[in-house]
Amino acid sequence: MKKILMSALLTALLAACASSPKPAPVTTGTTTPPAADTKPATVDLTQGKALPAGYSALTDPNNILSQRNVYFAFDSYVVDSKFSDLVQAHAKYLLEHKDAKIILQGNTDNRGTAEYNMALGQKRAEAVKKQLSALGVPDSQIETVSFGKEKPLEQGDTEEAWSRNRRAQIVYNGESAQ
Repeated sequence: MKKILMSALLTALLAACASSPKPAPVTTGTTTPPAADTKPATVDLTQGKALPAGYSALTDPNNILSQRNVYFAFDSYVVDSKFSDLVQAHAKYLLEHKDAKIILQGNTDNRGTAEYNMALGQKRAEAVKKQLSALGVPDSQIETVSFGKEKPLEQGDTEEAWSRNRRAQIVYNGESAQ
């Protein structure tokens, strides 16, 4: 009898410890879409890097690409190493934009004969072209022309005016030289 009583007590104890079923979820009358219809959350990785509409690195005054003049010493067509970053930046841009084309406009100061200045202007344009070509820019993207002393940036017969006029100017298609 004692064993039966012990057995019944253990059964009752085990039944009391058993978990009760979870209550049914409360519905409010609205339906939630099935899991298959939900879309995963997206993260806009460009947030914070968005550029304004119409932005062009070529015209951004804070971008090296907005600098277009390679200046030369008197009677020289050697590209100074201080213009290496400028030339490299334009080479990189041209390589990334295969449809972009430039015209290198060689210019001189107003000293010298017209013929001499035309030849010197051409050599200056060709010197910059040679560096761009060495960086991998195809010849099909580069045109050269000499204006000699016909398109000065500054008028006058001062060293400052002459030094600003001794240049090769990089002009992209669709732009006009300054």
